[in-house]
Amino acid sequence: MKETGKINYVEFPSRDIKAAKKFFSSVFGWSFMDYGSEYTAFDKDNAGLDGGFFKSDMTPSTDKGSALVILYSRELEKTQEEIEKAGGTIVKPIFSFPGGRRFHFTDPSGNEFAVWSDINA
Repeated sequence: MKETGKINYVEFPSRDIKAAKKFFSSVFGWSFMDYGSEYTAFDKDNAGLDGGFFKSDMTPSTDKGSALVILYSRELEKTQEEIEKAGGTIVKPIFSFPGGRRFHFTDPSGNEFAVWSDINA
């Protein structure tokens, strides 16, 4: 249900839309709907929130002051391996924080994301 003031949609830049689709579908099981050659959308059923990727050479990172999107995993190490296997780059290895553990990675376009878990290895 759409509610005033609630986060409804998120969009990410992507240097290569096909690479973004391949990466996020292989690692996280997301599915996509293309809207032309420069935009693809994903839905909350797979990603937890509706959103999409648009064609752009720019990339957000926390070093540049960007917001950080954090995904959840019940198997942190396995998810890290899948990200690396799919062409992602680990930019901050697994570390502990109050309430869990997480790591940061960049997708093939260079967008920074994180994955966290409340399950200890």
